[in-house]
This record gives sequence, C-alpha cells and structure tokens, in this order.
Amino acid sequence: MREFAQDRAVQLGEFIAKTGATVRAAGKMYGISKSTVHKDVTERLEQSDPQLYLRVKSVLDKNKSERHIRGGMATKRKYKGENRP
Repeated sequence: MREFAQDRAVQLGEFIAKTGATVRAAGKMYGISKSTVHKDVTERLEQSDPQLYLRVKSVLDKNKSERHIRGGMATKRKYKGENRP
C-alpha cells in the first residue's frame, strides 16, 4: 500500500506542477479527497521526489495567495445567479 501512495503522490505532483491546479481540482480529477491530495503532495512527495515537491510547493503557495480572489469571484457569481465558474 505504501508504494501505491508514493506513486499516487508523484502522479498528483506532476499534474499540479503541469497544470497549476488547486488541491480541490486535483482531488476531483483523481476522485480522492482534498485532504489526501494535500497529504500526498506535502508529505509523501517531499520524501520521494524533492525536486518535484519544490515545483508543487511553488504552485500551492501561489494558489494560497490567490484564494481570497477566487472566493470573491465565486461570491459575485453566486449573487449574479450564475452556476458555473
């Protein structure tokens, strides 16, 4: 099971680094929870592939710094009656 988790962490890391996806988006794409994605790319990936971890960390830091903007846009869409982002 541990090897499977390491492989999944690398796969998630490559996806996030390539697309700039959020943790939630990656979880939806792979059908797993955002908590699992976060644990994989912050803890397991650091141990198995440190270079990929640094690339993913920069994407996660960028996403974290922009989340207040995405939240504001979602609220704006909500009150305008739009359903999709």
